[in-house]
Amino acid sequence: MVTGSGQGIGKEIALTLAQAGADIVIVDVNLEQAEKTAQEIISLGRKSVAMKVDISQSAPVEEMVNKILDNFGKIDILVNNAGITRDNLLLRMKEEEWDAVIRINLKGTFNCLKAVTRPMMKARSGKIVNVASIIGIAGNAGQANYAASKAGVIALTKSAAKELASRGINVNAVAPGFIQTAMTDVLPEAVKSEMLKRIPLAKLGVPLDVAKAVAFLAGPDSDYITGQTIVVDGGMVMNFM
Repeated sequence: MVTGSGQGIGKEIALTLAQAGADIVIVDVNLEQAEKTAQEIISLGRKSVAMKVDISQSAPVEEMVNKILDNFGKIDILVNNAGITRDNLLLRMKEEEWDAVIRINLKGTFNCLKAVTRPMMKARSGKIVNVASIIGIAGNAGQANYAASKAGVIALTKSAAKELASRGINVNAVAPGFIQTAMTDVLPEAVKSEMLKRIPLAKLGVPLDVAKAVAFLAGPDSDYITGQTIVVDGGMVMNFM
């Protein structure tokens, strides 16, 4: 189950997991994009379904998880990738901008994590990977809401890892840096140039860089890893600290 997987990093994560042998539930608010991703996965020889769900609401998330269990029998992997930005300086930030980001990025992650906990505990196994951000580690001007939400995701990851470890469930996070997506493609070249100066590897990341880290944490090679955050940023966070 991969949230926010109709496009961008989430789609790349879904495709990478499918290529590794997983059947995938595509969860996104854009059903058309979700269905396109599901068809790509089906073309790879795996099972896939698309579901339109507002993850900020607990009841629809629980209903979705029950449908997945009815159709697939179990949930082995949850990737909490869905997220939004509503950037603004603190002085100008509207309450609805703050609430929207916290509601999707943090509460949405909580809702999905909680909904899969019971079936994973019953199976005594499971891999949960939460997509955070280096902004949740270092902060960033104009992104107080986003930084708070992603820092919350990292803390939630650690707490859930401690609670669920005894039931054989691993909970980890990845923290991407400046990744080339449709969102970053529209940024002015001057902004991109300044960002590149902060990246020791001197290049933008691509969605596959994040997807590979997620696949590692979702697979058997990470069985002895839990409560950790893998930073995928070309070294960028070192220049923030």
